[in-house]
Amino acid sequence: MDDHSQNTVAEETQTLFEAPPMAEQERMVEAVLFASAEPVTVRDLEARMPHGCEPGTAMEHLRKRYEGRGVNIVRVGDAWALRTASDLGFLMQKETVETRKLSRAAIETLAIIAYHQPVTRAEIEEVRGVSVSRGTIDQLLEMDWIRLGRRKMTPGRPVTFVVTPIFLDHFGLESARDLPGLKELRAAGLLENRPPPGSLPLGGRGDSDEVEEQPELFGD
Repeated sequence: MDDHSQNTVAEETQTLFEAPPMAEQERMVEAVLFASAEPVTVRDLEARMPHGCEPGTAMEHLRKRYEGRGVNIVRVGDAWALRTASDLGFLMQKETVETRKLSRAAIETLAIIAYHQPVTRAEIEEVRGVSVSRGTIDQLLEMDWIRLGRRKMTPGRPVTFVVTPIFLDHFGLESARDLPGLKELRAAGLLENRPPPGSLPLGGRGDSDEVEEQPELFGD
């Protein structure tokens, strides 16, 4: 094989494994985000895109290009998703239908998990001051708003509970650290003006898992 032929093969091989231009990588990332019903991780993109691509860099470039538009690229836990700009959410209100309400017990349990995760069932009951029924935990698990976390290195190795990316995505949060404080919740009318769960004993009202359903907060 002469030198010219060798150079041609080398160039073809290099082209075969050369990553696409960054602009093309951004288009790939955009296409996957648009088509995916769930938030997409950089690892997911790495598995889909050609060898040598840098999906993390492409994602960051794309995120900046979407700033100020009607649709933004937002972070949901360790993943990314296309979402309507927060200031335009009012346009979607007519399409939102409330199909399920949570009991006060479920609201309190979900709030304790969100603010104290990872937390065991015994710790939830300690904060609430009353027992937590299995049905309350099962309902939150079925909604996929909480999941099982790691077992604690304590006697009995109890399981813990943490909130899920679906919970974060539902409320437009990047992580649990972005949860509003008690003042913000009360100002928005989402909490009664009473001490937060755990600050005072809640005994005397029985197991609140059986009380009437409450509207608005964490309503699906």
